[in-house]
Amino acid sequence: MNKVMTRTAHLRPGTRPPGRRDSRRPGAPSSRRPLTPPAAPPGPRPTDLFAERLLAVLSGRRPVHWMLRHTAGRAYDDLARLAERGPLRTHGNDPVVRDIGYFVPRAGALEVFARIAAGDRLRAMAFRLEQGADLRWRCTAVEMGGPRAPHDD
Repeated sequence: MNKVMTRTAHLRPGTRPPGRRDSRRPGAPSSRRPLTPPAAPPGPRPTDLFAERLLAVLSGRRPVHWMLRHTAGRAYDDLARLAERGPLRTHGNDPVVRDIGYFVPRAGALEVFARIAAGDRLRAMAFRLEQGADLRWRCTAVEMGGPRAPHDD
């Protein structure tokens, strides 16, 4: 059996029948959406930034005063004491951050840990970040694995 289709109006090739609204075809009214630029990729997280900054100071690649505006409270003094010992200085490959994790104790505060590969050793670093009224993150505490140094109060 052969099917025969007849048309009453002659259409030009490549056009749609009158009244048809196929959204799958280019140029269809529903497919004409305004173009929006793609969302900007999110920047590095504060946990990652501070882990790298602290690593640079504790490995001797940056001076301690480089962190002055990124710290608050006793964190700068703690960092200066740690940097004197040079816990992440190696002879050979530079230390690298292997893993980062964090806990949110309250809004605007992060308690962060980082695993640092220094030579053939894996070290632990912990620090606390707090967001100020100016929305900038600052390090308020920093520790390396091992016994804590007593604070002079």
